[in-house]
Parts: sequence; structure tokens; C-alpha cells
Amino acid sequence: MAVCWLGHGSVVVTLGQLTIAVDPVLSDRIGVRIGRRTIGLSRRTEAPISPEALKGVDLILITHAHFDHLDRPTLMKLADSRTAVVVPPRCANLIPGGFARVHELPSGSTIDFGGATIRAHTPRHWGSRAWLDRRRGFCAYEIRHDEGSVLFTGDTAETNTFNGIGDLDLAVFGIGAYEPWEHMHATPEQVWRMFTQTGAQYLLPVHHSTFELSDEPMDEPMRRLLTCASDHPERVIQESVGEVVVIDRASER
Repeated sequence: MAVCWLGHGSVVVTLGQLTIAVDPVLSDRIGVRIGRRTIGLSRRTEAPISPEALKGVDLILITHAHFDHLDRPTLMKLADSRTAVVVPPRCANLIPGGFARVHELPSGSTIDFGGATIRAHTPRHWGSRAWLDRRRGFCAYEIRHDEGSVLFTGDTAETNTFNGIGDLDLAVFGIGAYEPWEHMHATPEQVWRMFTQTGAQYLLPVHHSTFELSDEPMDEPMRRLLTCASDHPERVIQESVGEVVVIDRASER
């Protein structure tokens, strides 16, 4: 299993011959599109690749419809007849055309794809796209494949949803945007607690150092997380944006 963090909540994972992109957001700015302009937040960390570099991946997973996780300009550049998309319930209509298919996966359901089994879980968050749009679903995804297993939690406040999932090689948790939004984004201390309760071997911390969504300093989430993990720092993947990490079950990292 190989994994690469692309900034914010965007991750690419390869399991054998299967390549999956999760919440790909590679635009310089996110937010509402008005004409040819996007009104919203700009990146503070440059995207390590262009959207075109991801074109043709096997599968795209979208955890929820917020602009920093479902970026239509990026998805439009990724649209390809070789690529399928999995989204939470009532989110399919947000996906641009041109993909092989778009599948809505309710929480608790599974789908088999390319040798992997993907199960949807319910994090502690919400999925609205706009202020009055409260009907959309939101998901975390557990992926199991002969070459590895990984949990993508998406955005979540502290929850026991992931307790004891067990036998995971990797858990991907967001660690930022908690000040003053702790009721929807977990703090680094809460993430470390949830991570240890999943039983996963390694933690990839994401959702930090890319967009200024909240009031904490951008370097604070990683500092606080590493303090929590001081007895087991080897379990935290600290590679920079764009670096590829290989997790081999036989030899570990």
C-alpha cells in the first residue's frame, strides 16, 4: 500500500493495482463559483500536483459536500470514463458529468470495487453544501484490500464511531480547524485518542496547513499531535505534502 497526502483532506492511496483519490481538492482557491471566479479561501500550501496528474484514477471517494472536500473545478478536470465516484447519499448531483458512474453509498453499506471492499461509516459532522442545504449525507470510508486496509474519517468531531474497527494498517484523520469548531472538528488530542481506539497501526494526519479555516495557528495541530504521540512517534506519518509513503505489511514502513 502506498499513500500520498496532497494537502488539506486530499489523499491518494494505491492498493495493488487499484488507485483511489479521496476528496481531491487541487484548486488554488475554494468556494462559490461566480462566472469564472471562485469566491473563497486561497491555498497557503501549493498543491504538489495538477489535477491532470490524477486523471484516470480508478476511483474517487468524496466524504461530504463542503467546498474544501468536494471541489467541482478539480473534479471537472478529473472526469474520465475510466473513473468511478462514490459519494454520500444525496450528493450525486454535485458531481460533474464524464465519469464512468457515480454511486451513492449510505452509512453501514458496502461496495466491492477493484478487489477492495469499501464500507461507509457515519462520522460526527454534517454534509450541507450551502447554508440552507441540510439534506446531504456525509461519510467516512473503511477500505479493505489484500494489499492493505485504511480508514478515511473525513471531517469529524470526537466520536466512538470508529472504536474497535481493528486490523487496520492506516487511519487518516483530520487534525485541524478545531478553534472554535471543536463540535465539528476534533482537536489533535481527541484525534490521537480516536486513532488509538481504532486499532490502526499508523496515523496519517491531514486537514491542516493548507487553508485557513479556523483561528488556531497553522502549525499548531501537528505540534499538539506529536506531543500526544511522544511515546509512539513512529506511528505518525510525518512526510510532507506530495511525498509517497509505502506501508508493507511484511516489513512495515
